[in-house]
Amino acid sequence: MTAAPGPAPRTRIDRVHASAGIVQLALQQIEDELRGETGAQELAQILRELHHEDHRQDGVFGSLAQLLTVAGQAAGRIEPDRDGEMSCPLHEAAALITENAGLQTYYATRALDPQGEAA
Repeated sequence: MTAAPGPAPRTRIDRVHASAGIVQLALQQIEDELRGETGAQELAQILRELHHEDHRQDGVFGSLAQLLTVAGQAAGRIEPDRDGEMSCPLHEAAALITENAGLQTYYATRALDPQGEAA
């Protein structure tokens, strides 16, 4: 008797796909929370959870920027002859996320709750 072959091992892409699905579910849960009554101060607090001005790496935008930075480093290892041609756009994208999207979210929280910054 031969044993039946087990399931094929999951590839890196399979694991990334599953993780991205978890992220989407988490964002959907936040979206569901916003469907109820939400005041300006509470909304500002929710936005602050996505973007931490003092500790950018702790927020969602910081985590996404870190992911792109790591991808940029990997791209530099893949094609070292091209002087990081693939990694440069990834590093720029990471900077844009923290500088642009993060900054705009910060401005939104200030507009919603100007007094909340001291909290």
